[in-house]
Amino acid sequence: MGTGTLSRGDFAATVERPGIVLVDFRAASSGSSRAFAAVFDAAGARHPDLVFAAVDTEAEAELTAEVGVRTAPTLMVFRDGVLVFAEPGWLPGDSLDVLIATVRELDMAAVRETYPAPPQGR
Repeated sequence: MGTGTLSRGDFAATVERPGIVLVDFRAASSGSSRAFAAVFDAAGARHPDLVFAAVDTEAEAELTAEVGVRTAPTLMVFRDGVLVFAEPGWLPGDSLDVLIATVRELDMAAVRETYPAPPQGR
């Protein structure tokens, strides 16, 4: 499927969908972002059943600020609309594969019980 691109307009709809969505917040001006982009894109080829998407932090500064990203690269992983991982920096390919395996094995009922969604309207 390859790595798609997200903007403020389609970010929420993408990360709230069922399944696993990995989002790489990257900046073309950052060497570590460029290095992680290659690792991230390769993982997308190894896991075609997952959604891999990138946000250009320079073009999407408002979205980047809204979700609390302060540095690029930052990786966020969502499962069934729930943010289950968010860390700045980059991971080597084998560590990214371990993270994906861990997210696949999550008991989402237990996650939702432990971390209930905040009430709407607040």
